[in-house]
Amino acid sequence: MIVQKVRQALKYGSVGALVGGSVYMLRKNDWEMSTVGAVRFGRAAAAAVSIVADYKWNLRNIDPESKEYEIVKSQIHTRSALKLRAMCCKNGGAFIKVGQHLGTLEYLLPQEYVTTMKVLHSDAPQSSVEDLFRVFEEDIGKKVDDVFVTFSREPLGTASLAQVHKATTKDGQVLAVKIQHPKVKAHSYVDIRTMEFLINRVAWIFPDFQYVWLAEETKKNLPKELDFIKEGEHCERAAKMYSHFKFLKVPKVYWEFSSERVLTMEYCEGGKVDDREYMKKHNIDVNEISRDLGKLYSEMIFVNGYVHCDPHPGNVLVNKTKQGTQIVLLDHGLYQTLTDDFRINYCKLWMSLIQTNLKGIEKYSKKLNVGRLFPLFACMLTARSWEAVTHGIDTKEVTDQENQELRDNAATYFIEISQVLNSIPRQMLLIMKTNDVLRGIEAALQTRANASSFINMSKCCIRALGREKLHNCDGLFQTFRTRVYTQFQLARIEIYEFILWLRTSVLVRWLSRNKQLTSS
Repeated sequence: MIVQKVRQALKYGSVGALVGGSVYMLRKNDWEMSTVGAVRFGRAAAAAVSIVADYKWNLRNIDPESKEYEIVKSQIHTRSALKLRAMCCKNGGAFIKVGQHLGTLEYLLPQEYVTTMKVLHSDAPQSSVEDLFRVFEEDIGKKVDDVFVTFSREPLGTASLAQVHKATTKDGQVLAVKIQHPKVKAHSYVDIRTMEFLINRVAWIFPDFQYVWLAEETKKNLPKELDFIKEGEHCERAAKMYSHFKFLKVPKVYWEFSSERVLTMEYCEGGKVDDREYMKKHNIDVNEISRDLGKLYSEMIFVNGYVHCDPHPGNVLVNKTKQGTQIVLLDHGLYQTLTDDFRINYCKLWMSLIQTNLKGIEKYSKKLNVGRLFPLFACMLTARSWEAVTHGIDTKEVTDQENQELRDNAATYFIEISQVLNSIPRQMLLIMKTNDVLRGIEAALQTRANASSFINMSKCCIRALGREKLHNCDGLFQTFRTRVYTQFQLARIEIYEFILWLRTSVLVRWLSRNKQLTSS
C-alpha cells in the first residue's frame, strides 16, 4: 500500500497523502521523477525484514534465562546494527538523522547499536559543490560567484540534511554557508512515512517493541529542521535570551543570503567541545568549559524551557579570545519548548534526585507518566545505578564498574526501557537525548558528574520554582516571603559552593607542596 502511495505522490507531484493530510509545497528540483521513492522504501523494508527474521529465527529455541541466549542476542544486535547503518547510509537524509539519534542513546539502547550508529555523526554523505550551487542560486536568486569572492570546495562540516562551506563576500566578510542537500526534502517526506509504516509493523510482530515514538518524533521534528528560516529565528531568539552568558557566542544570521534551504551566518573559529588536545594546546580549562556548558543547559531546561536539542560535539565549539574562553553554539534547527507544567515537575524531580528524596523521586516520576518503573527512569535520567541514586548522586563517584553495569542493563532491561520511553511526555524524549549528548561530552573531557554540575542544576531549579511560586502569590506579604525564601535557598548553595572551593584549593596547594618536597 505504501509503495502505491509513493508512486502516486511521485506521479502527481504531491506528497500530501504521505504526511497525514498536510500538504508541503516543494520546489520543482526536489521532486523524484522516477521510482526512487519506492526503491528507498524497498531498501528500508528489506533491512527491517532481515533484522526481524534474524531475531525470530536464531533465538527461537534458546532459553531466555540462559547464558547462551545473551551471547546469541548480542551477536544479533551487532549484525542488525550494521545492517541498519548500511541502509541509513544508502538512503541518507532522514535515515541518517534517525541513526545519529540512536547513536546518542548511550544508556538507553544495547551498546552494539549505540557504538555502531555513532559513526554516522562523522560519516554523513556529501553533496557535490555544483549541486549545492544550484540550490543556492534557485533560492537566493543570485549566482554564487556574484555574491562571494571565495567559496571553499571542501565543507567545514557535513550533516544528514545539509553541509556547511566557508565563503568570503566581496566586502571581506567571512561567512559560513549552510546549504541543504538537493533531494533531502523530497526524500524526507516519503522516508517519514516509510519509517512509521515499518516501525509499526515491527511492533506488531514484536509486541514488546515500544519504539513507535521514534517515528512519531521524526515525523514531528524533521519538517522543522528542514526549514532554515525557522533555524535562523531560533538562532536570534537564543542569542537574545541567553545574552547574559558572556561566554556564549551565537553566530549572526545574514538574512539577505538565507532562505528555507540556505542559511548564511558569520564564520566562527574554534575546536570541538570534546577535543581535549585542542583545549590543552590553546590553554583552555576543560573544567571551566564543562561548568559553563552545564550552566547554559540548566538555564535552558529548568528556567526558560527553551532548549537547544542537538549539542553533539560538531555543533559546540570552544575558542580562546581576548575576553576569555568562549563557547560557540551552532546548528539551531531543533529546539524544544517545554510547557510550564512539565518544566516544574521536571525541576522537582531533579531536586528530589539531588537531595536523595526517594518519595519525591517516585511522586514526580509518576507525574511524568512513568508509573511503577520509576527506579529505572531515575537511572535512565541520571545515567547512574539505583545504588548511586539511593546513596546520593552528588556524593557517590562514578566508576568504570558502574558505567559497565549501566551498559549491561541497557540490554537486560531493553523492553522496560522501551516502555518508559513510550510512556513519558514527548517533550521528555529530546531532553533525554540532550542529557545523553552532554554526558558524552563530560565523559570525553573527564569532568563527568562533578559537584559543580549539581550545584548549577540546583540553583536553576530553585530559581524556576521560586518564580513559579511568585506567579501564584496573593498579596505583598506572601510575595516578600517567597522572594526571601528563594534568596535564602540560593545563599545556602553559594555558601556550600564556597566551602567546596576552599577545600579543593587547600587540597590542591597541599598536594602541590607535597609534590615539590618529594621531588627535592
